[in-house]
Amino acid sequence: MATETAKRTDDLPDWLLAFGPFVVIGIMIGFALLAMSVVEVDGITVDGTVEILAVMTVIGFIAGILPVAVGMLWFPYIRRLADRWVHAVLAFSAGVLAFIAFEMAEGAAGFSGEMSSPSVGFGVAAVVATLTVVVMEAASRWRKQKASAAYGEGLLVAYLVAVGLGLHSVGEGLAIGTAFAADDMGLVILFTVGFIIHNVTEGPAVIAAVARERETPPLKHFAALGVLAGGGVIIGGWIGSFATDPLVGAIFFAIAFGAIVQVLWEMVGLVKRDAGTLYSRHLVVAFLVGAIVIFFLEEVVVEGWLGV
Repeated sequence: MATETAKRTDDLPDWLLAFGPFVVIGIMIGFALLAMSVVEVDGITVDGTVEILAVMTVIGFIAGILPVAVGMLWFPYIRRLADRWVHAVLAFSAGVLAFIAFEMAEGAAGFSGEMSSPSVGFGVAAVVATLTVVVMEAASRWRKQKASAAYGEGLLVAYLVAVGLGLHSVGEGLAIGTAFAADDMGLVILFTVGFIIHNVTEGPAVIAAVARERETPPLKHFAALGVLAGGGVIIGGWIGSFATDPLVGAIFFAIAFGAIVQVLWEMVGLVKRDAGTLYSRHLVVAFLVGAIVIFFLEEVVVEGWLGV
C-alpha cells in the first residue's frame, strides 16, 4: 500500500508537490473568508481578559501550530523535489513575509505618530527593531552551533530548530495581538493568513534531521516539536493583545518587524548558499507571486470584500 502511494506521488508534477499544501490551505482560508463575509467582522468585540486570551489562543493555534504540523506532513514529498523547487517555495514565503514586514513597519510608525513626541516613538521603534535583529541573529548562530555539535542526534537537532523557530513565532504573535488590541481586524486577518502560509514551510525544517534517522521517534515528539515551533504565536498573541499604549504598540510592532527581517535574512542566506544567486527567474517570479498574493488578500479580499 505504501509503495503504491509513493508511486502515485512520484507521478505528480513537481509544481504540485511543491505548492500543493499552499493550494489546500488557500482553499480552506477561502471558505473561512467566505463564512466571515456574512458576519460583521469589524463589529465583533471581545470583552474581558479571559475572552481575549481565548481568542488569541485559537488564532495562535491556527496561525502557528497547525501550519507547522501540515509542513511536517509535507516533508516526505518536498524532499523528493529538485532544489530549484524548494528554493521557489522559500522565495514565495519570503515574498509573503516581505509584504507583512512592510505592514508591521507601517503599524509601528502609526503608533509612533499617536505619541505626544512622534520622533521619540520613531527612534525607539528603530532601536528596538535593530536590537531584535541582533538578538535573533545571535540566537540563530547559537542554535546552529549547537545543532552542528549534535550532528547525528537527529531528535536533539530537531528540538533545537523548533526552539529557534519558536522564538521567531513569538514575534508573529506580537504582531497579531497588537493589531487585535488596536481593533484592526483587517491586519489581524492579514497577519494570520500570512503566517499560516509561511509557517507551513517551517514544518519540513523542524523534522529534516529526524528524517535522516533510522528509527522514527514516538509521535509525542512530533507533537512537542510542533508546539515548540508554532506555539510562540500564542504567547506573542497574549502579550500583544495588551498593547493599549501607543509606545507599547510601536515597540511590539518593531519587535515583530525585527524578527521577520532576521527570518528573511536567513532565507536569503540559505537560498544564496545553495543556488548561488538570488536573481534566477524562478526565484524572482516566486517572490513576486508571494507578495502579490498577500497584497491581493489585503486590498481585494480584506478591505474590498470584507470591508475591514
